Amino acid sequence: MRELIAALKAVADENRVRVLWALRRRELCVCQIVELLGLAQSTVSKHVSILHTARLVESRKEGRWIHYRAAEADAPAVARSVAKVVCKAYARSPEAAKDDKLLERILKIDRDELCRRQSRE
Repeated sequence: MRELIAALKAVADENRVRVLWALRRRELCVCQIVELLGLAQSTVSKHVSILHTARLVESRKEGRWIHYRAAEADAPAVARSVAKVVCKAYARSPEAAKDDKLLERILKIDRDELCRRQSRE
């Protein structure tokens, strides 16, 4: 029951739903998620931390970057189920298509340049 409540609380925010949507097919570094959401890095880190605690996303560190991906098969079934339902519902929204187009543009930007640009802002 705790896992279900944690997962439901984690997806009770539009920005966290958008993160789940973006991670459904690919791994992203924090700077790419920051660019997608248009929020401060500290705010994005908080959102991703909530998703990570609920076991909806997983992370790995590569040098100075932290990469996030959707939870995989070893995640609790309830977390995977919640993520699937939320992404299915979000897919029907106009915002999902906008996020997909924006993410396409973001993925074309060199990751080093993206991080440098954000650190200057």
